[in-house]
Amino acid sequence: MPILIRNARVLTMDDDDTEFPRADILVRSTKIAGIGPDLDVSNEGRDLEVIEADGLLAMPGLVNGHLHSPGNFLKGATDDAPLEIFMLHEVPPFSDEPPSAHLNHVRTMLGAVEMLKLGVTAVHDDAFYTPRATAEAVDGLMQAYVESGMRAVVTIDQPNVVEYEKYPFLRDLLPEEIRRRMAETPRQSTEELTELYTGFIERWNGACAGRLGTAVSCSAPQRVTPEYLQILSELSERHRIPYDIHILETKLQRVLGEEKHGKSFIRYVHDAGVLTPRMMVIHAIWVDDEDIELLAASGCTVAHNPISNQKIGSGIMPFRRLRSAGVPICLGTDEATVDDSANMWGVAKAAGLIHKIADPEYRNWPTAPELLRCLTRGGARGMGLEDRVGALAPGREADIILVDLNTIAFTPLNDLRRQLVFSENGSSVGMTMVAGRVVCEKGRVLTVDEEALKDEVRALFPAHRRELARTAAAAAELEPYYREMYLRAAARDVGLNRWAGP
Repeated sequence: MPILIRNARVLTMDDDDTEFPRADILVRSTKIAGIGPDLDVSNEGRDLEVIEADGLLAMPGLVNGHLHSPGNFLKGATDDAPLEIFMLHEVPPFSDEPPSAHLNHVRTMLGAVEMLKLGVTAVHDDAFYTPRATAEAVDGLMQAYVESGMRAVVTIDQPNVVEYEKYPFLRDLLPEEIRRRMAETPRQSTEELTELYTGFIERWNGACAGRLGTAVSCSAPQRVTPEYLQILSELSERHRIPYDIHILETKLQRVLGEEKHGKSFIRYVHDAGVLTPRMMVIHAIWVDDEDIELLAASGCTVAHNPISNQKIGSGIMPFRRLRSAGVPICLGTDEATVDDSANMWGVAKAAGLIHKIADPEYRNWPTAPELLRCLTRGGARGMGLEDRVGALAPGREADIILVDLNTIAFTPLNDLRRQLVFSENGSSVGMTMVAGRVVCEKGRVLTVDEEALKDEVRALFPAHRRELARTAAAAAELEPYYREMYLRAAARDVGLNRWAGP
């Protein structure tokens, strides 16, 4: 059934940043068939559905450029701590039971519902599995995106080296008994993970008429063997899909690169030949000028997660230096533990604010139009969908949101783009459409029984709470050694500073 969105104000985010004070959008099947004032729809037949949009803004759906959906149950679950200590709670080294398909389905659906209500139509989900990934758990997660109607590109984020090899100094700091337990903890082999990925890509890449896609992920270069790092790059190139990789999120990771390889991890992946245009480099905070040159020359995308970076004290990404070098940037929430929501409006505002205290030259500060492009076009590029989503134009996928301009956020309306970034919080989103299908209207997701979903979450929570308690006890045993490692790295002079203080 064709759909006509009639008489909307339209912000296309196309190459010319075209804006229509009043226009129609015609949607046929999953795609935009036309945009412009007073479209002729006389040939569309009686089945044409009309959405009256007077007083509403039509714009591309937001893209969450980086998420870990397995963290969706962890909002408010732990005290804030640096990444290396926080990860003791997020991916505990001694866990033994993989997530069930049902758990993965429910917690992924919870995040999808939240995003759709906020006008986020697409997500790049770097999904981790603790302690190991299984095809059943992966399928449970993917089925949530099938049912929710959301657009998603998803990875299997699975490290495969001993825990203490991922960090500097840790091997020597740990008692022998803990080192032994870590070494004996089962890890998935390169062969097992490659087979898992082969099945994952065959089953899910391009599923749901192209609404779902796959990507590969090594989590971070220090968390996998060199062999697996290369195999994932080969899969990325063969299937023309993104390659997700966390690099230089923290100062400790910069120290680790120096200690282990005598170079930064950007240089390490470049020298390994895996830094390509398909790579999504996540965070890129503790990068130096040479790193930025390598990133720009590679054509990769960088995922900026400003709320996450603040919440666990990772630092302030050099946004303007990356942008000036020509590096494409997208925005992401990261995960519920380090953002406590999936609200991309808040992420954009945080990005618009944090860089103001990192550079006294105010002409370098991110602008609202730049941030809107990061929210839409940047995220699409990182997902490998730059020609399909992120802008409204004939032939592109109909991922469209309608924003009510008759709300406090836009009253009075001084500047549309500035108020979208700094005034809107998601409450003005009145409709969310993905692939030509209205999936959320007036705050109600149409594809999911939200009350039943929340009941499922609460039913799972007693077991989840017990798991959190076990994880906290194990983290308490390990934290003194990780704290010493963290402090030792923090004291190292690495020739640059990405913290707001000295």
